Amino acid sequence: MPYPVAHVMFFVFCICAIAVYTTLVALLRRDISYREIGHILLLLLTGGFFALYPDIMAVYNLIVNGTLAHCYIGAIPTHSLLFSSSAILIGAIIGYVLYRKPGKALYTGLFAFSASLSHLLLDDLEGTGIHYLYPISSREINLFSYIGIGFTRDDLVHSLLAAHAPIVFIFVVMMLALLALSHLGFEFRYHFKK
Repeated sequence: MPYPVAHVMFFVFCICAIAVYTTLVALLRRDISYREIGHILLLLLTGGFFALYPDIMAVYNLIVNGTLAHCYIGAIPTHSLLFSSSAILIGAIIGYVLYRKPGKALYTGLFAFSASLSHLLLDDLEGTGIHYLYPISSREINLFSYIGIGFTRDDLVHSLLAAHAPIVFIFVVMMLALLALSHLGFEFRYHFKK
């Protein structure tokens, strides 16, 4: 399990690098107000919190039980798509408090969901088995172990799909964050110059 700081840095600098870039450009150009800086900081704080969200039980268990066990809330694994999807609701509530607009609240929820998924991604990259499909399956899956899978003549389609699954997962998490950020005011623009 990577350290909590690694989860936050991975989310901020890899998954939502566009927010960091556009904020730095706006600061250098002095095109940003203090109110906008506050919104950006709250958004990054929300992303940082949800990048640590699957490990939330570690804090509870450290205080109550004196251990760092953190993978379950009762029978529900915190490192699953089911638990990570609860970040949408909590993030939407934070977004509504922050923006007072239902549309922006939804995209804040999607931003929180992508942060929570980035936690699963980084843990999976480290080699930890994740309960992605809980409650459908209680089996731990490590997507990144499939990257080096060899081709077999018997099951070529399975080999191709398994090898591409982690890449698709990274792509989905990044696109989800970019979609949310584009509706929250962060975007690149292409300008064709002759």
